[in-house]
Amino acid sequence: MKEYSSTDEKIIKATFEILQEEGFAKATTKKISAKAGVNEVTIFRNFTNKKNLVEATKEYYRQILISKLEEIFEFEEDDEIEEYLKISFFGILNLSEEDLSILRIAMEEVRADPEKKILISNITDVVLNKLEEFFKIKMEKGIIREVNPKSVAIMCFGMLFQSVILWKVYNHDLDFKTNHYADDLIDLMYDGIKPKA
Repeated sequence: MKEYSSTDEKIIKATFEILQEEGFAKATTKKISAKAGVNEVTIFRNFTNKKNLVEATKEYYRQILISKLEEIFEFEEDDEIEEYLKISFFGILNLSEEDLSILRIAMEEVRADPEKKILISNITDVVLNKLEEFFKIKMEKGIIREVNPKSVAIMCFGMLFQSVILWKVYNHDLDFKTNHYADDLIDLMYDGIKPKA
């Protein structure tokens, strides 16, 4: 992660707060400088313009979230599949409001400009790559059948990551018992939706 001076970090954190509160269009350098407690000239001297400041802010927070996701989806070769998926599920469920704000901003960026998928793509790639690596090892060990590990990773990503993240990012109450939900998802993954014989 790029090192910033304490002044630059204050400016970046203030920018992030303003982006959360008001979005890009209303996030003026005047408001950012007031929130950061610095002169507006300092913003232009250190970041040149608002666009560079916003990009630096997204990169700063992207790195923070990616580090957390890498930690959540880290695994040992001998980890049991069910346990790994449950730990990952609860790791996502316990992401902080700040982490979820990073995802909100990333999703808003794509909605505002579909060509700009960099932030959200970087975040999802971290999760998908970890899951694919995990399932590839399980396949090599004969624990799961021969199948494209990327397909399994995408399925798990959709089940574990997107369902919880979308609920939390858009502030829907999680009106289900999370242990049962995680168990149900894993059961569906293993046994599908066909009736049991």
